[in-house]
Amino acid sequence: MSEQNTTIDQLNDQPNEQPNDNEQPGEQKSFVKRTISHGFFKFFVRRLFWLVITLFAAVSLNFFLPRLMPGDPISTLIARLAAGTDAELIRRTIEHFYYQFGLYQPVYVQFFTYIGNVIQGDLGQSFSQFPRPVSDIILSSLPYTLALMIPAIFVGWILGNVLGAVAAYVRKGFDKIMLPISLFITGIPAFGMAIILLTVFAVNLSWFPAGGAYPVVMIPSWSWSFFMGLLQHYHLPFWSMVLLAIGGQAIGMRSMSIYELNADYVKYSRYMGIKDRKIVGYVFRNAMLPQVTGLALQIGTFLSGALFVEIVFSYPGLGTTLMSAVSQNDYPLLSGLTLFIIIMVLVMVFLLDIFYAIIDPRVKASLVE
Repeated sequence: MSEQNTTIDQLNDQPNEQPNDNEQPGEQKSFVKRTISHGFFKFFVRRLFWLVITLFAAVSLNFFLPRLMPGDPISTLIARLAAGTDAELIRRTIEHFYYQFGLYQPVYVQFFTYIGNVIQGDLGQSFSQFPRPVSDIILSSLPYTLALMIPAIFVGWILGNVLGAVAAYVRKGFDKIMLPISLFITGIPAFGMAIILLTVFAVNLSWFPAGGAYPVVMIPSWSWSFFMGLLQHYHLPFWSMVLLAIGGQAIGMRSMSIYELNADYVKYSRYMGIKDRKIVGYVFRNAMLPQVTGLALQIGTFLSGALFVEIVFSYPGLGTTLMSAVSQNDYPLLSGLTLFIIIMVLVMVFLLDIFYAIIDPRVKASLVE
């Protein structure tokens, strides 16, 4: 008996091997759990490694690309702040700012200094809003972007999948109407959808405000009137993002649902007399899994769309701030915003990738092998 227990312990310590047929069901279950845990840990480490590599490459590009832009941000800043002053004073001021921002150093020294500061969370000071820290500007704009993007993604994803599933199951007239509309919406860029809604509902019908996050006569507060002003200005940017998300998700869900409805297991289940409602539940659950992958692939598209929508509606999020940084050659703010946006996309894709590995049985089966 002791020899059999020793054999079982040795087998459980080797997750890459298959369990013996003579083992008890509980011992085989323990073996599978250990194997999945070991395989999932390796999967997680692999994904984390590529996340770090991608992030380093993005940080490097984020440092060098703004410095290839034409124009001198220091001269622009000084010309705006010291207009009409003595030329010698302007020259000394420019030298002072070059020294303060470290622009007199070689590019490679600036790069390693930048890497060290990023690790410490120091993104520098804005040129255009000097001496305000870049991190402070980003944090003041971030809530508007998150409040616009995250609800719009989930609402659009849910509505698109529901419409696609209904179109695949019902077919006939609903499918003939839904599919062309979804294809048409998918072909509209984010700024195009924003301009359409702005023209129709703000300019022509005057149902909603044309821009901003809240009425200009109001001071931000926790009052009910300010909240209603926020909600009124929120509608058009929000529905611009939702409509863009619905089109692609509906088309993808429709195609996957039609494929699953014609699968062999569906025909066999119907021959066995299983209720159609239960079969449809399995079909749509299987069709939903690729949609999670599609959502991960479209995170960057949704975020870029949110930035364009913010610019069209003058919504004070990251998009409007990024546009201001580009127009004023604000290197630190431009680099900080780009880096923050890249990190947001990478982290969200990474989390969705891990979530997909948890919910998809096929990935779990591959981790056992």
